[in-house]
Amino acid sequence: MKVLPVNELPERGPVTVDLPTPARVLAVGAHPDDVEFGCGATLAKWAAAGCEVVHLVLTDGSKGSWDAGEDRASLVAARQREQVAAAEILGGGQVGFCGFPDGELRNGVREQWEVCRWIRTVRPDVVVGHDPWRRYRLHPDHRNAGFVVTDAVVAARDPLFFSDQDLQPHRPRALLLWEADEPNHVEDVAGFAGTKVRALLAHRSQHRTTMGDPASFDEAVTGQLSRHGALAGVAQGEAFRLMTDL
Repeated sequence: MKVLPVNELPERGPVTVDLPTPARVLAVGAHPDDVEFGCGATLAKWAAAGCEVVHLVLTDGSKGSWDAGEDRASLVAARQREQVAAAEILGGGQVGFCGFPDGELRNGVREQWEVCRWIRTVRPDVVVGHDPWRRYRLHPDHRNAGFVVTDAVVAARDPLFFSDQDLQPHRPRALLLWEADEPNHVEDVAGFAGTKVRALLAHRSQHRTTMGDPASFDEAVTGQLSRHGALAGVAQGEAFRLMTDL
């Protein structure tokens, strides 16, 4: 992991750039497409370097439409297909769906149990998820998904938590939280912007509600990558809050 000289950092900018490529990563999103928005280019970079990527989606995505007459079962099925297609674009890997109701996710014992089970089963070097401490976050699923992940990381490491799982404890090396108000780490993702955009556009059911015109969406995504990269002096990056004291 490269360390930047302190005098080259912005006042609240990141200190580190690029973790060593993990052997295995678990990326946890509240909805289909959240992982691609938060860390799609990073996952594509790691997958290209041989990392095993596992995607976990907590909710069923059943409210991801502006059409009040949308058939929810069809929407759930479509969003699962889209998520699998997006993961394939990023480099493949297992995709898991917890199926909690969209818009009703809670940081409850059942949710923590499920994510803990995935951590203990996958045994990732790195876990990636929503930053629950982002200020003024409106969507409750994003906020609660972040706390489910942080709490499950604690549970997964200690054998007396959820001992009914009959799985060995596991402590990841690092936790990366996207959309952080105070990022302290950037992954250099030069060369992977197009892959991130293609993965996001695979979520066709969300073009109207989230992405709009593909050309302007491409510009918005690459512009954000440039701004994140500028925090660390690289052309394109994805910024995170990195936690290693797990």
